[in-house]
Formats: sequence, C-alpha cells, structure tokens
Amino acid sequence: MNTTDTFMTGRRWTGSGVAAFAVLILFFALSTTANADETDAKRLLKAMSEYLAAQSAVSFNYDASLEVVTPDDQVLGLASSGSLQLSRPDKIHVTRMGGFADVHMNFDGKTLTILGKNENLYTQVEVPGDIDHLVKQLREQYSRPLPAADLLTLDAYDALMADVIDIKDLGSGVIGGIECDWLAFRKEEVDFQIWIAQGDMPVPCKYVIASKMVANGPQYSVQFSNWKTGADADRGDYTFKNSSSATKVELNDLKGAGDLPSHFEPVNGESQ
Repeated sequence: MNTTDTFMTGRRWTGSGVAAFAVLILFFALSTTANADETDAKRLLKAMSEYLAAQSAVSFNYDASLEVVTPDDQVLGLASSGSLQLSRPDKIHVTRMGGFADVHMNFDGKTLTILGKNENLYTQVEVPGDIDHLVKQLREQYSRPLPAADLLTLDAYDALMADVIDIKDLGSGVIGGIECDWLAFRKEEVDFQIWIAQGDMPVPCKYVIASKMVANGPQYSVQFSNWKTGADADRGDYTFKNSSSATKVELNDLKGAGDLPSHFEPVNGESQ
C-alpha cells in the first residue's frame, strides 16, 4: 500500500503515570461491569429499530471514517461525508464525498445507478426489489455496502443481535449536542457500539463497528445529524437524471467510486 508520509506525536509516561493509567482502566472495567443492564440495552436497541422501520421515509447527513491497516500495522482512517434519503419500501438516494471520490447512488425500486461525479462516469444494474433486498445485494454481490446499512432494514434488531455474546448499557453520552443512551455489544468477530438519542425520536446518533478478525482492530464509524422523517424526508423523485452527460460504463469499469483511493493497494487481493 502506497501512502503519503504520516507523522505521529506522543508523550512519555512516567512510572507513576503508567500506574495511574492502569488504575483508571481497572476502575472503568469494574464500573461498566457493575452497571451493565442487558435487558434495558435490548429494549433501547429494539425501540430504535422499530422506530426507524415504522417511518415511511427518513433522511440524514453523516460523517464516516473507515480504518485500514497497512502491512506495517499502521492504522489509517479514510474520512467521508454524505447524505441518505430513503422512502419505503423501495427507493433510496445516497451521496458520499471523500478526498478521492464523489459518489451518488440512486435506486428507484428496479434500477440501481451509481454515478462517480469526479470521473463523470455512471453504471446501472437491475436489482428489482425492496430496500432490504438492495442492501443484501450490495453487500454480498457487489461489495458496495450502504453507510450504516445494518440500521436501515426492517429486521435491524434481529440482524444486530444475531450471535451477540455480551451486552452493556453504559449510561449516557452526548453526540453532536444530543444526549444519548450508550450501548455496547460483542460478537465473536466484531464489537459494536451505538449511541441512541433519548426522547420520543430514538434515532442513532453514532455507530461504531470494530473488527476482531484483523490485527489492530480497525473500526468503521458513522456519526449522524439532521435526521428528518415523513414528508420532510422524502425526496419524491428517485429516478436517475444524467444532467452532467456522464458516460455509461460497466460496473467493473466504474473508476473513482470505490471505498479506497486508487493508490491504496489491497494485500493478497483483499482490502486491508
């Protein structure tokens, strides 16, 4: 993987500093274990899932960070921002802008269109079905998952809870000025945390997934803002309009629309 040089700064811990830090970690571990409330955490996660599934339309803005691990074990974060508009059962529009990509994705219930605005190229794939079917196809067949797709399906609670082996209710946290319930879940292969807004609109404010199958535990995190529901969220028209006279190409020829910059090279054919 070829990357630009990265500089890191740090501090030297004294003996007493290390001891104090160890005490802090121990205290935190004991406290979170004592305050864990599995039943309440499940209730909060289910309430969020049911609230989102009940909305005819939702929209939000997001800031995401996808971490990759280099062959020399340096963890790098790829930052992007975007928006999502969803109208059930079968329409969605997603944007993602990063330092190397400006991507718009449209789905009108039949046709998925992916536009790479930076290269002015687009591709189209027939994927008739609802949003849940689209999410599955994007992940399993096209390796292009939607941001926070785990939270958008009608069965989000069951999908999130599948194979969970440990649950913690960690109390409150504040994300973007909104007080949230902070929950943590563990599976064999991943850990995830979620912050859910308190009150009568229990939307996710932040979602973090950490891999346990890759050295250094790289994370994917997404922070949400500007949630809207109902008529305020519905885009109305989800059909693709080629307003920039972009060139149509096959999916494999769509350059500049992937999750990784072109100068990041996968190791052994797999994204790091």
